[in-house]
Amino acid sequence: MKIALINGSPKINNSASRYLLSEIKNLIKDIRRDLNETFDKNFEIKEFNIHKPEIDEKELKQLYQCNILIFAFPLYVDSIPSHLLNVLTILENYYSLNGGKNTIVYTLVNSGFYEGNQNKIAIEIMQNWTYKSRLTWGQGIGIGSGGMLLSLTNIPSGRGPKKNLSRALESFTKEILSNQSETIPTSNKTTDNLYINMNIPRFAYIQAAHFGFRMSAKENGLKRRDLFKRM
Repeated sequence: MKIALINGSPKINNSASRYLLSEIKNLIKDIRRDLNETFDKNFEIKEFNIHKPEIDEKELKQLYQCNILIFAFPLYVDSIPSHLLNVLTILENYYSLNGGKNTIVYTLVNSGFYEGNQNKIAIEIMQNWTYKSRLTWGQGIGIGSGGMLLSLTNIPSGRGPKKNLSRALESFTKEILSNQSETIPTSNKTTDNLYINMNIPRFAYIQAAHFGFRMSAKENGLKRRDLFKRM
């Protein structure tokens, strides 16, 4: 099995999408170790960073060889970032020209909105792209409160505000591995798309966001009143 972790964030560094994929990568290793499944030449995790609206021939061929595609990207205007959308069009054409494969697509979408279901349209777009590309849809997770994801890196899995996220990512990873592993019972599979919020009250999340905006403005030489100016 070859798994592709595809970071579709326009940010080169410190993106929530990169963090989510790193969590998935660690979970894959942990679950396989617990099941005593060894990493051999038939199992491979490849990482792709898509920050621009193009993809070269080498990466196209590498993606085509993968059995599992896991996309992670931020929500942009209730949809997919434009650079990633362009790459998806290239991928769709590539799969159409070279013939569909038994490849399964999974998606993680995070947004700054508190509610995870704000990502529903973007996940539906990814589902439609999957069918149009003659691939197989696996599952999607819509993650709310994405603005605080990078602040959770030092919090243990399943603790505090990370409870819902950890539970969803573990279920998501088991679903991915169950398609290729006989040691994970199919009865454990949960293929419905998931929509989660962080374990923090909505008002607290909004207050933290406002504080972050003010700190960012200060770091860029602005005062609080500048945030309320109208052009």
